[in-house]
Amino acid sequence: MATGFTGFMCAGMRHCNGIVLTAGFAWSGTLSLHAQAANVTVVGLFPGKAVVVINGASPRTISVGQKQVEGVTLLSTASSSAIFNIDGKRHALEIGEHFAAPSIGANGSNTLKVSADTVGQFWTMGQINGKAVRFLIDTGATSVALPAIDARTMGIDFTKGQKGYSATAGGIVPVWKVKLDAVTIGEITLYGIEASIFEGGLNVALLGMSFLNRVEMKREGAQMTLTKRF
Repeated sequence: MATGFTGFMCAGMRHCNGIVLTAGFAWSGTLSLHAQAANVTVVGLFPGKAVVVINGASPRTISVGQKQVEGVTLLSTASSSAIFNIDGKRHALEIGEHFAAPSIGANGSNTLKVSADTVGQFWTMGQINGKAVRFLIDTGATSVALPAIDARTMGIDFTKGQKGYSATAGGIVPVWKVKLDAVTIGEITLYGIEASIFEGGLNVALLGMSFLNRVEMKREGAQMTLTKRF
């Protein structure tokens, strides 16, 4: 039985065993309600209504014609797709599909702006190997981290990775170290990202330093800007 990387990472994580504490970027401040560009993911559809995640916030149900503060309006729904007005433009999105408004920094690099929630945490929708996922941005995590149940849903065969163990609030749990083909947030896509898959002790996906080390991070009030470096 390979031990590989016993104790890997959980000392820096705040989401072990269902206990949710403040993450590495949990700065104080008020929630910014006016993001410069809306990122939208459709997670459910009903007649005349859609369940959406906007700018990485918690899922909400909106009705046709109901305009959101972030500049998103639901125009119509069908059985498997919906039409939105996002920042003045029409977009058709299917269930599970993610729309990310591009933002280009002064140096031409891809940039994403993320607003803090009411407790100072930064969440963002993204993709792993093309599959939608909601990340908590956490500088205390040494790598991108996923619960095993989410990894299986995404089709990640993590059991072929390097196995080790990590101490969590719920005890010692198996952890596999793997490489993800691609991780995307907004218009930023990075390839060959190291990740850790936790068989227990983790209940959210963490966007850790194996990704964040390759972007520039700046904070202004309750807003964080991520800009791709390489």
